[in-house]
Amino acid sequence: MLEPVAVPTETKIETLPVAALIVAAGRGLRAGGETPKQYRELAGSPVLRQALAPFLAEAAISQIITVIGAGDDALYAQSVGAIADARLAAPVSGGETRQDSVRLGLQALSGSGFDGIVLIHDAARPFVSSALIGRALAAARIEVAAIPALAVTDTIKRVDAAGCVVETPPRDRLVSVQTPQAFRFRPLLAAHEAAAAADLTGFTDDAALMEWAGHSVATFPGDAENVKLTHPQDFTSATEHLERRLTVRVGTGYDVHAFTEGDHVWLGGVRIPHSQGVKAHSDGDVALHALTDALLGTLAEGDIGTHFPPSDPQWRGASSDRFLAFAANRIAERGGRIDHLDLTVVCEAPKVGPHRDAIRARIAAIAGLTPDRVAIKATTSERMGFTGRGEGLVAFATATVRLPEQE
Repeated sequence: MLEPVAVPTETKIETLPVAALIVAAGRGLRAGGETPKQYRELAGSPVLRQALAPFLAEAAISQIITVIGAGDDALYAQSVGAIADARLAAPVSGGETRQDSVRLGLQALSGSGFDGIVLIHDAARPFVSSALIGRALAAARIEVAAIPALAVTDTIKRVDAAGCVVETPPRDRLVSVQTPQAFRFRPLLAAHEAAAAADLTGFTDDAALMEWAGHSVATFPGDAENVKLTHPQDFTSATEHLERRLTVRVGTGYDVHAFTEGDHVWLGGVRIPHSQGVKAHSDGDVALHALTDALLGTLAEGDIGTHFPPSDPQWRGASSDRFLAFAANRIAERGGRIDHLDLTVVCEAPKVGPHRDAIRARIAAIAGLTPDRVAIKATTSERMGFTGRGEGLVAFATATVRLPEQE
């Protein structure tokens, strides 16, 4: 048994900072496929991104670290996409086992000076709810270690090496456990480092390691929907489950800018040479402005001027990719996904056609999509109106997203 690690007094517990450690270093071979299961898409969005969303939405969490497998940096970057929350730290490379990976993640937190409450969550559980995270935080403010648990409804048998039953334990004292598991940071780190120093492996969750270290582990109610994706059929069931939880929303956006002196315009994040520029507070990218408003419209969260007011000098000359990335990030934080972006540009010049593919690729990269989910159309106004007279250009946008139903 380890020497006890001092924990904060009750008067200090309420102000302890909270970190979340997402374990995503496994290979997930039982789930099938060539890509680790945490990076596979589930109803159009990577599993890891869906697992991160509820933690990003929790205001009490001040830091989030993801532990990934060696060489998975590109998969991680593709999965997190447009998430730009400052609380999401750079990923940490994991070890050969889950136990090693958690320890390395905890040591990274320690290196940043963190000390408080830590939630350990498996990336293969994408359906964690805000209510479950809330129960974990409440338990961690009382206990040194606490885990979500569900009553066992099936009869459990213990078998020998030959597969013969040797015991039928009473199920009224049995529970199945989930993540996120909640711990005081310093005792958990000490237990992990002590186990590593003793070359003890095989702990399948952090609660078992804390038991070994002599700590009492409390339980709190789990969530039957907080399933772990393990086998191929789990993805089929999870996709059906997720589709039932998502609501389709459609938003529209519009932007217009007048031409002025200059030698280029920005359109869809691409710099296009032109005989004129545009009058604007930022870079005047009508395409990205319209798309930003369309995405914000699906969330009913105002418009681009609400979040980036032109009266604020910090946005003078700003690159509009920041605005679209912000809106896409808001979708991700709500646990949603962008299904499709549709854009129409109206102007006599410059010609959009030669730049269509570059614009689609750039918008897709900013929003965390594949280019086949971005449509660009261009037309003129047949020499009518201000666009027909070559006085400016207009963009119309439509965004289709899927958002989880509010709990």
